[in-house]
Amino acid sequence: MDLTHLRGKYTTKGLEEKDLNTNPFKQFEIWFNDALNEKLCEPNAMSLATVGKDMMPSIRTVLLKTFDEDGFVFFTNYKSKKAQQIEENPKSALLFSWLELERQIKIEGSIEKISKTKSLKYFLARPKGSQLGAWVSHQSEVISSRSLLEQKFDEMKNKFASGEVPFPSFWGGYIVKPIRVEFWQGGQDRLHDRFLYEKNESGKWEISRLAP
Repeated sequence: MDLTHLRGKYTTKGLEEKDLNTNPFKQFEIWFNDALNEKLCEPNAMSLATVGKDMMPSIRTVLLKTFDEDGFVFFTNYKSKKAQQIEENPKSALLFSWLELERQIKIEGSIEKISKTKSLKYFLARPKGSQLGAWVSHQSEVISSRSLLEQKFDEMKNKFASGEVPFPSFWGGYIVKPIRVEFWQGGQDRLHDRFLYEKNESGKWEISRLAP
């Protein structure tokens, strides 16, 4: 299939360095609020790229649950493929793609588990169905059918029907701690605006404009 005829036009006025906050986390918050105000579908959805010891990159979509100046947090099964790759190589990249706003944000940095206390706090705030789902799915493992998942879900639902769902030791959060954050704004004639925040040796953020 030839897709060369598919071409979109970017209509934004562009982005200048003077319009950026000097702090990438605050700039992220500004853009994230824009995405919320535009009522985008799943604005906290982000692509997570990891690479294990076999050097084969893997990417999937996860949901951002919290962020601050320490980094960006998501939750998953600690026995999943992504968790295995993180164990082998604790570096990762995130991508937020908000095409309706003609914007992307790319984040690169180290990744590590958050504390069990923080993971427990979030687990307890989840709907009961999501709590049960964490127990049911052996993430990334081959299964014979969906009906097997549904059967296990019903078993867990009955098992914990009269009380709280216990916190699974194999589940919790990761935090991506950025060393580079890029803000991308679509521009006319493919002259996109790209600004890179990068930590220098003293731990301060420096901003550079990149060619599109």
